[in-house]
Amino acid sequence: MSMIKTGTLGNPEPVLTTGTDYRDIWYDNAVDHYSLSIDRLALAQLVNLNGQHGGVLYARRNMVAADYRDGGLSHEQLKAGMFDYLTFGDLAILKVRNGWGEVIALAPLPSLYLRLRKSGEFVILQQGEPLVYPPEDVIFLQQYDPQQQIYGLPDYIGGIHSALLNSEATIFRRLYYHNGAHTGCIIYTNDPNLSPEMEEQIMACVEQGKGVGNFKTLFVSIPKGDPEGIKFIPIGDISAKDEFSNIKNISARDVLNAHRYPAGLAGIIPSNAAGLGDPVKARETYRQDEVIPLQRMLRDAVNHDPEIPAHLHLMFGEEAAKTDTKMALKMI
Repeated sequence: MSMIKTGTLGNPEPVLTTGTDYRDIWYDNAVDHYSLSIDRLALAQLVNLNGQHGGVLYARRNMVAADYRDGGLSHEQLKAGMFDYLTFGDLAILKVRNGWGEVIALAPLPSLYLRLRKSGEFVILQQGEPLVYPPEDVIFLQQYDPQQQIYGLPDYIGGIHSALLNSEATIFRRLYYHNGAHTGCIIYTNDPNLSPEMEEQIMACVEQGKGVGNFKTLFVSIPKGDPEGIKFIPIGDISAKDEFSNIKNISARDVLNAHRYPAGLAGIIPSNAAGLGDPVKARETYRQDEVIPLQRMLRDAVNHDPEIPAHLHLMFGEEAAKTDTKMALKMI
């Protein structure tokens, strides 16, 4: 009775884990704050894993900041706060007070480390004791989530799996070429003249044949052996049935749809069109439907707070121009 011997063609490769499955929010008494519905570190990492998703987030942030004129936030602070809002679904703006309790400045808090308590206090996690801010010192903006009203929920959640699929397809292709052996295989032997020592040598050669430039030839000599005694059976042949382009294109479109972002502005030519279309019209439409509502939401949250003095009010675009005109007329 012959024994079946097996060998492996490389080490297991880690698969990207989403960490973005929606889960119920509950109060963690051990750390004294509400748990998150989605892992924020996973959302932060997703920005760098997929070109379309990360690129659109940066573009949306820049479009909101492009019309910012003046107020209690610097341009860098505004961009940081808006990036957090788009990435994680909420934004906390701290009201910085002087010794008399007057608001003298604004500062966005990092949403990645933001947590909320039952008392309404806002917590920023850090090494050691967390930073704690009373609710009256924070302006909190959040995207609506019908399943809970503690934290915000990003508006691109429906495109996360497509973003991960796009990224994993690219990583698989990189590993495919980096490995050199390219496809997994089964080496099948049934020649009785093949000695156990030779089997061990073949397994050792195959297992060592991995890494960069792994185009190697395996020499096997079996005097008077069976010509069909050794077979190389590929598990898959990516060159024959290459779905890489389809996966990349379809998942990229899904990501853009999740952000409601025009393909032409992202530099993607639609498959059923001859060109990018008019990017100016696409940008203006996107600005009216997506950018201006974000600007108004941020402006109203800050400017309608009775504790915020007028010189810290946020002003965007045409509204800032009108204010400048009125001030000029008063001076005349």
